[in-house]
Amino acid sequence: MTKHYPEHRQAEDLAAQLLDLAARAGAERAEVYHSQALSRPVFFEANRLKQLEISESEGTALRIWRSGCPGLAVAYGQVDLQALVEKAIALSHLTTPETPEMVEGETHIFPDLGEEMAVEELVKLGRDAIAHLRERYPEVLCGAELECERETTTLINSRGLYCQYTDITLSCFLGAEWVRGEDFLGIYESQEIRGQLNLVPMVRSMLTRLDWAARNTKSLSGRIPILFTNNAAPLLWETVSEALSGKLIAEGASPWTERQDESVIADCLTLRQKPTEGPYSCPFDDEGTLTQSFALIEGGKMKQAYCDRATGRLLGIPSTGNGFRPSLGRYPTPELINLAIDPGRGSLENLIASIDRGILVDRVLGDGADISGDFSVNIDLGYRIENGAIVGRVKDTMVAGNVYTALKQVIALGGDAVWNSACYTPSILVSGLSVVGGS
Repeated sequence: MTKHYPEHRQAEDLAAQLLDLAARAGAERAEVYHSQALSRPVFFEANRLKQLEISESEGTALRIWRSGCPGLAVAYGQVDLQALVEKAIALSHLTTPETPEMVEGETHIFPDLGEEMAVEELVKLGRDAIAHLRERYPEVLCGAELECERETTTLINSRGLYCQYTDITLSCFLGAEWVRGEDFLGIYESQEIRGQLNLVPMVRSMLTRLDWAARNTKSLSGRIPILFTNNAAPLLWETVSEALSGKLIAEGASPWTERQDESVIADCLTLRQKPTEGPYSCPFDDEGTLTQSFALIEGGKMKQAYCDRATGRLLGIPSTGNGFRPSLGRYPTPELINLAIDPGRGSLENLIASIDRGILVDRVLGDGADISGDFSVNIDLGYRIENGAIVGRVKDTMVAGNVYTALKQVIALGGDAVWNSACYTPSILVSGLSVVGGS
């Protein structure tokens, strides 16, 4: 269902005026990208409700081509239309001609994505979650941030394109901190969703991790199996996402350049883009191309890279609908949306039970791997596994290795996939990584 918010008409009128002024100023082509958001965050600190807020933001980007030379100007809040056009025209005098990347003559007004939730409901959810955590662990200090955000995105250009949709995202960040003498333990969970928030699984997961951390134990060292939970697994998938970028493949910078239909990771792994699912679902990209679902890797074999219009032209393929702006003031570039890894079978507990000796990683500190795949990170929250059971929390422990190597040595995938930001991932058990543990 599509609701008619006031910002819909405002964005349409603003874009029409900017396009008219740009044409009068000498632009052969122009596009207007407009984003307007309203959020209502709720904050809890030290087990208590701290504050309620209302936040509004609005941004407009005008991109023009004059004699084939592009110019991009941005304004936030109220827009001085003439000044924005003049700035874009002035910047076009500093650039070189390029092929305009513009979708022509299509109108797409999409139904709203998601459902709104009242502030009173968010407050109740936060209080209930904290109460359940402290019922078993009264000594922990809990904090939370719950939010309902509505954002309307409008893209209109001088070639007849008109795209618009409104998305409503509910999110929750929940944390429990436990100080035991000189030992600090932090357990954190988050959830983002289009539908209704359900904090029960989050609380259950946090209580389990608190139980596991009842005692600290000596870590392990050497090459041992590593179980990345669905909280930590994105460490691996971020590098894979980068390697599948059509831009890096066109530049020859990806290790998977010219690896189409070849095995690049374990054959138990299938990765897909699913733009209609998850908390970051969207119907079109920032160039106006409709997003699409497709397999990136199937049965370990690379099937398709993702690209925007410019990169697609270099590769000789159509845009896959992955042209997104890193920020309002930058040009669209290839970006993956809603990476989904096909899950395996069994719960996290089943995976733990299959390990004789290993480490479970639930959260890491530090940057992940670059395009080379090499990484070395500290385990912020991890546990030692012996004879199929968690025996305690490990501290001062690092894990290092290569993402591509690890993903060729997958032992098992869990059936516990969840959306972790824009990545739908199960837990994954791999070998081929090294652990250096403290006492």
